[in-house]
Amino acid sequence: MKKTYVLDTNVILYSPGAILSFGDNDVVIPEVVLEELDDFKKDKSDLGASARHAARLIDYFRKKGKLNKGVELPGGGKLRVEMNHYDTQIPPAWDRSKPDNRIIQVCKGLKERGENTCLITKDIFERIKADIIDINVEDFYEKVVPEDDSQYTGRIEVYTSKDNITNFYKDKCIEIDKVTCYDENTEKYFFPTFYMNEFVIIHCLENPKQTALGRFDGKKIVQLYFKDSTPLGITPRNVGQKFMLEALLTDASKAPLVIIKGPAGTAKTLFSLAVGLHNIIEENKGSYRKMLICRPNVTMDEDIGFLPGTEQEKISPFMRPILDNLEILVDSDEKERYKNEKELEDKIHELFDRRIITTEAVGYLRGRSIVRNWLIIDEAQNLTPKQVKAIITRVGVGTKLLLVGDPEQIDQAFLDSRSNGLCYASEKMKGSSLCYQITLKHDECERSPLAYEASKKL
Repeated sequence: MKKTYVLDTNVILYSPGAILSFGDNDVVIPEVVLEELDDFKKDKSDLGASARHAARLIDYFRKKGKLNKGVELPGGGKLRVEMNHYDTQIPPAWDRSKPDNRIIQVCKGLKERGENTCLITKDIFERIKADIIDINVEDFYEKVVPEDDSQYTGRIEVYTSKDNITNFYKDKCIEIDKVTCYDENTEKYFFPTFYMNEFVIIHCLENPKQTALGRFDGKKIVQLYFKDSTPLGITPRNVGQKFMLEALLTDASKAPLVIIKGPAGTAKTLFSLAVGLHNIIEENKGSYRKMLICRPNVTMDEDIGFLPGTEQEKISPFMRPILDNLEILVDSDEKERYKNEKELEDKIHELFDRRIITTEAVGYLRGRSIVRNWLIIDEAQNLTPKQVKAIITRVGVGTKLLLVGDPEQIDQAFLDSRSNGLCYASEKMKGSSLCYQITLKHDECERSPLAYEASKKL
């Protein structure tokens, strides 16, 4: 049955192309949404860009007919602007001048007129209110990402015989037809599907505690090349960190993109900084000119002007987590590290003064071509899919891009575990020969006993 989808403002700001995403169904934009989009049109942020994009798109269809009557969309449905239903009854306590309530009022009016109406909004409270008065409502996912448990983790567990594991250590590889997976639900073994650069934990069938670690290279499972490396004295303490180290130490010519997801305390940022500094300072091969660190938590575009000082002074408060990790890396002696705070601070400042490390707001990456940089995007779960695409397409020759973040700690409005840029990039880039990725687990938290306990219980 044909549906009528009513779009909220936040959906269009999240993705202006949402107007074209409903096939042969009708799309309705309440006039109050146009008013809200108009308020954003001069904004210099991504929201402003989305509002202007939507305005041009709606104007394109306006030229093809009357929007109050309905204009044909490419998918077969119609786009129209709805200005009626002011007399439709909604709960008397709801303020009718509030945009959210006006949008719900339009939905109710369309439903009462006999249309199969569904409100599309990324506002959770608006979804709840619509549901209260029996309006069908859905979230919007233009960039389809599976639910949390089904998302790609970059690793797989398989089983094989003891002899095969012995041969794996000797030959440094194993054919994929010699391993199998186990389904706990059906209690049956099956042959798995591997993705390019997927990390593999190989268990022994006779003794499951006997394991080997490898990576699928597109044809067979090969041994890890950097499993014994200790950049800046940092040693991996669990399987996830060993896989992470392999991805980070692989040259940018083979792995220009690394995606690292995982909960707090799993040393994602620490390892990213350690390997970057190791490559730039200790290896001294000239492969990378410098390390560039960006965090989307930094207020972007014109809003950054509200903070005092230079660009670096404005950004520095948001880079405190980076400095915390650098304190560990510049002095590996835990007992002596904090005895002389001034000396520790000077060591860190030297890295910035020599421009070994530079920091920028994510918004300033737009339009650049970044060549031979060790580029870390920390807290990447707070990026939109559009922003992630813009960043990845900035990467020039010789640059290694690291997208690092925790999908469980999203601070940006209208993003969640399925719509954020980090998870979107993970799903879309799986199987790429140019991308290594790994998702760390809660039991791989190494920050402190308390952090590990909290990651399990809270």
